[in-house]
Amino acid sequence: MTVTLVCLSGLPGTGKSTIARHLAARVGALWLRVDAVEQAMRDSHMTVVGDLADGGYAALQAVAAAALEQGFDVVADCVNPLAETRAGWQAVSARTGARHLDVALTCADRDKHRARVEGRAPGVPGLGLPDWAAVMARDWSPFDGADLHIDTGAVALEEAVARIAERMREN
Repeated sequence: MTVTLVCLSGLPGTGKSTIARHLAARVGALWLRVDAVEQAMRDSHMTVVGDLADGGYAALQAVAAAALEQGFDVVADCVNPLAETRAGWQAVSARTGARHLDVALTCADRDKHRARVEGRAPGVPGLGLPDWAAVMARDWSPFDGADLHIDTGAVALEEAVARIAERMREN
């Protein structure tokens, strides 16, 4: 049986981590959260910890490749704001022979999205979350080429998870 790398992409507050956690539990996949890796890097003895985005993504992609090669499905939980970051995950799938499923998450209801950003807890000890202004200022390229688009402001959590799980079975 072929393993699958599910790559979730979306701005902070669109529900990536919540969906990733529930999806991984439902299908028995490994949930990889870039926030946890980047925070561990900040908490380590590294002397230079400026912009960790590239290092965090690279580290997580290495772990994903190893897990896929061992036969585990993987759910990657990252903002993936640009075509270049998304391409890195696609390269992991290609290199390991895994199926690849890109899922773009949005929250078109601006008020609901803002309330999520302003009311959420980090879930990772020590992690500072961006405020609404930082989320809106984030460099983000729309992901028209994603395999699946889900508006989490209009779709309930269980339905979103079910849609992704179904697409995993279809591939």
